[in-house]
Amino acid sequence: MNLHRKLQQREAEGKPLRVGLIGAGKFGSMYLSQVRRTPGVRLVAVADLAPPRARAALEKVGWEAGELNAKSFEDGARGGGVHLTDDAMAMIASPHLDIVIDATGSPAAGIAHVLACCEHGKHIVMVNVEADALAGPLLARRAEQAGIVYSLAYGDQPALICEMVDWARAAGFEVVAAGKGTKYLPEYHASTPDTVWPYYGFSPEMVAAGDFNAQMFNSFLDGTKSAIEMAAVSNATGLLPAPQGLAFPPCGVDDLARVLRPREEGGMLHHRGQVEVISSVERDGRPVFRDLRWGVYVTFAADSDYVRRCFKEYGLVTDPIGNTSALYKPYHLIGLELGISVASVGVRGEPTGAPIDWHGDVVATSKRALRAGEVLDGEGGFTVYGRLMAARESVAGGYLPLGLAHKVKLKADVPAGQPVRWRDVEFDDASQAVRFRREMEAAWAGQAQPRAA
Repeated sequence: MNLHRKLQQREAEGKPLRVGLIGAGKFGSMYLSQVRRTPGVRLVAVADLAPPRARAALEKVGWEAGELNAKSFEDGARGGGVHLTDDAMAMIASPHLDIVIDATGSPAAGIAHVLACCEHGKHIVMVNVEADALAGPLLARRAEQAGIVYSLAYGDQPALICEMVDWARAAGFEVVAAGKGTKYLPEYHASTPDTVWPYYGFSPEMVAAGDFNAQMFNSFLDGTKSAIEMAAVSNATGLLPAPQGLAFPPCGVDDLARVLRPREEGGMLHHRGQVEVISSVERDGRPVFRDLRWGVYVTFAADSDYVRRCFKEYGLVTDPIGNTSALYKPYHLIGLELGISVASVGVRGEPTGAPIDWHGDVVATSKRALRAGEVLDGEGGFTVYGRLMAARESVAGGYLPLGLAHKVKLKADVPAGQPVRWRDVEFDDASQAVRFRREMEAAWAGQAQPRAA
């Protein structure tokens, strides 16, 4: 509750946090709109594969053309404007930055950026949850060894969920479940970029008039993004996936405490301490009353007569026996809230969520019967979606992580609805991302990961 004051102090002392952003897409643009209004933080540079796109993004959110003419990282750090570059590695290596934000969404690029930050002593805020789901536990370990902070991105749902879990535990409650809302029906798992728009209610005219990325939108619809985000939460909190992965039960905010508790207590959870995503639509397509489509939640247990009485006295909504209650946040503001991570990392040296172990993984699962010779097209594409799975089960089964299921050719047929295995694809052993993921699998192979009972 004192981040703003500390930022003001840094501003007054002339010691602003010096920040570089990689990726000027939607998330990055939302942060760019806010950083110019935040005391104690200086945007030194923006790295994007297309610097003109970065310039357009900055101007769109309110930056003046004259503020975008810094000729070097040093010039940007001195207040001479923002330096635009297509060389993210040069930005990370610059001595004129303190914190790097990866907003690329590329798992391979994210791994490379974190390792470069370790080498050059830069803190890293990972909007790139795709990289975190692929290799976050080992990336966080490397960051700790390098003496830098590795942080999930506040404003994105995983960090907000981690905050709520931390609140509950620090207040002495056992967390029963935590997660987010989304729009889900079982048929969505087979959705492709060609079929996605009717599910969102977008007409061809709307799509033609807008700047919509079909594959990105589809990754939210087909369950992949939910799996990725819940893997990040599982690894950062120790909450475990159910053996079958995500169930997406329909649930509104008034029913969180009733639904998100274990089956033996009358709910739908496999176990206490579970990650789960709830749907904003019933299985027949009807809207859920007071849904949580854009928000996050945590359910927690009283586990004593006294606390149950307190729940009742203070008007908490509970399950029928009064033992489980819930807290929720109806919205997440994505990049508009990212400054919380920057401030926490820069003035406290603390992440807004980070992997502490490897519990959850996301495996590539076929959307239809796939044939040898086909090329997988990764997150949100035509061939596979991401399924949440316990990490130990993923490794034991030899399953291909979703983050590496892009531009790889199948060597074997894969039936519809089945996980793809490493042995089913041709992959590049020399790839940094492949080598790093394999290293993580080996590093955790001898560790006794918790198993959901």
